Amino acid sequence: RDALVAAVSLNIFNNHCDTVCMANIAQMVNVLQAMILTEGERMVLTPTYHVFALYKDHQNARQLESYVGAALVGEGEEQVPDLHVSASQGADGAILITAANLDDAAPRTVHVVLEGAKAGAVTARVLSGAANAANDFDHPGRVAPRALAVTPTAEGFDAVLPACAVAAFRVEP
Repeated sequence: RDALVAAVSLNIFNNHCDTVCMANIAQMVNVLQAMILTEGERMVLTPTYHVFALYKDHQNARQLESYVGAALVGEGEEQVPDLHVSASQGADGAILITAANLDDAAPRTVHVVLEGAKAGAVTARVLSGAANAANDFDHPGRVAPRALAVTPTAEGFDAVLPACAVAAFRVEP
C-alpha cells in the first residue's frame, strides 16, 4: 500500500500546485516507506521509488484541470475514492496523466477524454501487485513498472487499471 499512499500524495500535491511550493521526501534509504533498501553492497528499488519515477514528468510542468468519477471503497468512515488522478503538460507539449486505483480487489476501466488537446501516441506504464506486495533482496523485481495497454478513442483513450495499481499515461502532442 506504500505505493498507493505515495501516488495519492503526489496527485494531491500536483492538483494543488498553486499553493504547494515544494514537497520533499524526508528520508530515502532504509526507513519506513523507503525509496531504496540497502544491505551491504546490495540495493533494492522499492515500489515507492517506482511511483516517484512514474510521476517525475509532472515536475516543472503546467498543471491541467482533471476530473474523475470515482466510487467509494472501504467501510464506514474509512471510505475513500477508488480512483485518484492528476494531469500536467510539459514544455514539450506532452501531457502526463497519473492515476491510482485504490481498490485492492477490482480492476478499474478509465475513459480519458482530452478536451482541447489532440492525442498523438499514448504510452502507459503501470505498477501493480497485491496490497502488501513489496520488493526485497530475494525478490527485487516483484513490484516493478510494466507496459499498460491503451485503446485509442475519438475523444482520447481507454485503459484498464489493475486492482491496487498506479499508472502514468504519456500523451504525445
